[in-house]
Amino acid sequence: MIYSPENISLRKKEHIELSLTDKVAFKEKSNGFDKYDFEHYAITEVDIKKIDFGTKFFHKKIKLPFLISCMTGGTPEAENINEKLAIAANSLQILLGVGSQRQALENKLYHKSYKVIRKHAPNIPILGNIGAAQVCGPKSVEQIKYLIDLIQADAFVVHVNPLQELLQKNGEPNFKNLLNMLDKICGKIDIPIIVKEVGSGISKRAAFDLLNVGVKGIDVAGAGGTSWAGVEILRSKENKNNIFWDWGLPTSYCLRTVNQLKSKNNFLLIGSGGIFNGFDIAKAMVLGADITASARIILQELDKNNIEGVEKLIAGWFDTVKKIMFLTGCSTVDQFKKQKLIKKEELY
Repeated sequence: MIYSPENISLRKKEHIELSLTDKVAFKEKSNGFDKYDFEHYAITEVDIKKIDFGTKFFHKKIKLPFLISCMTGGTPEAENINEKLAIAANSLQILLGVGSQRQALENKLYHKSYKVIRKHAPNIPILGNIGAAQVCGPKSVEQIKYLIDLIQADAFVVHVNPLQELLQKNGEPNFKNLLNMLDKICGKIDIPIIVKEVGSGISKRAAFDLLNVGVKGIDVAGAGGTSWAGVEILRSKENKNNIFWDWGLPTSYCLRTVNQLKSKNNFLLIGSGGIFNGFDIAKAMVLGADITASARIILQELDKNNIEGVEKLIAGWFDTVKKIMFLTGCSTVDQFKKQKLIKKEELY
C-alpha cells in the first residue's frame, strides 16, 4: 500500500495521542538502570557550584548534553508542539530533534509544522529525521538534502524500526540494501548522519557495522521507555497480549556494550530509551553516553505544564546529576564518566 499524505498525517496524530499516555510503556522490561547504583564518596571536596555541563555537539556548543528526541511533525497538532519544544530547547541551549519528515516528502501541506522549529530555535543544533525504509529508496540522497534544507538541520537522524514496521498495519519491514545506502548517504551529505533505534536498542554488532559505513552518531534508543511495538499493537486494536510488546535490548546494556567501540572509533553515543529522571541521565553518562535523550515524558510534561514545565523538568534533572557528581567526588563530566557503577547485587 502507498500511503497518502492524509494517512501518514493521521498515523502521526495517533502516535502523539498514544504518547501522551503511559499505555505504551514496556510492561516488564526496564531500561536496566535500576540494576546499578553509585559508589558514595564520603570525603568529597567538589564545589557543586562550579560543575559545568557545557559541551559540543560536533562543532556547535550546547549548555547541557541533552536532546529532546524526535517526536512530531507532519500533522496539524505538531506545529504547536514543535513551536513550544523549540522555545524550550533554545532557552536551555540543548539539542532538538524533529519527528519523521516522511510526510514532508509527499507534499507541502504540513511543512510549517517542521519549519516552525528553526524559527523559534535559531541558536541550537536541530536534527532532521527519516525512516530506514525511505533511506532504502533510489532517491534517498536527494530527499535527505531536501529535508535538511527544510529545517536547516545540523545533523540528520535515520531511525531504524524493524519491529515497528513488522507490526504496523501496512508497514514496510524491508530494509534491504540499508547499509549500502547509508554508506552512499554518509559520503554525499555534508552534515553528520546519526542512526537511532526507536525502542528496541542498537547492539554492539549493529553499531560496528553502522560505524564502518561512515555513521557519526549512534542513538541506542533501547528498551525501557516507549514500546513502539506497543504503540502499533494498540493502534491495530487486535491482540494486546502480543508477545513482541517487550522485545528489545535494555538501554543500559546497549550503552555499556556499544561504548566499547569507542577505543577504536570516534563517534557520538546518545543514550535514550527510558530516560525518566536525573538518575537515569547520570547512569547513562557513566555507561558511556555523550548525550542523553528523552521524548514521551517531555511531551507529557509539555501537555501538562507548557514550556515552563519542560524547562523546569530538564533543568531539574541536571541539578540532580550535579548532586550525584558531588556525592561521588567528581568535579567534571570527564571525571564522572570514568566512575564505575556498582551492580546492586554486590551491595547485599
